[in-house]
Amino acid sequence: MEKAIIQSPLGTTVIYCDEIGVTKIEVVKEALEISHEIPEQLRDAVLQLQEYFEGKRTHFSFPLHSIGTDFQQKVWDELSKIPFGTTYSYLDLAKKVGDMKAVRAVAAANAKNPLWIVIPCHRVIGSDGSLTGYAGGLWRKKWLLEHEKPSNQKSLFSLF
Repeated sequence: MEKAIIQSPLGTTVIYCDEIGVTKIEVVKEALEISHEIPEQLRDAVLQLQEYFEGKRTHFSFPLHSIGTDFQQKVWDELSKIPFGTTYSYLDLAKKVGDMKAVRAVAAANAKNPLWIVIPCHRVIGSDGSLTGYAGGLWRKKWLLEHEKPSNQKSLFSLF
């Protein structure tokens, strides 16, 4: 198991991988020394996350190896399909998984997502549009959703 520690706008971030791919990405509360050398297996992940935070990337292509139950994997797969800059409700996600009565189970699987940002659990909100629970803290969820909002920039050809 390899790891890299980077600083992100949301705090100290630790990225772990095994021989298959990235297994976990988390923000930690404790102060850790930032990695001076990034393991070869994690260089692409670190670069892509940095590009994401700089606003230059909307999807990720490095290998993943999420570990969870079959149901969690199904939920995480559906999370991965939520387009950049959009949100789903927990009910929407439950319907995508195939059981609209499984809202609580979907929320629990969402909360156990090991691949913060890459599997975009932050894009799931309450049916009323509220920012409901987020393992990293609601301020981080809000930051991520704001970061992913489509630009409000006007076209060069718009009329005033």
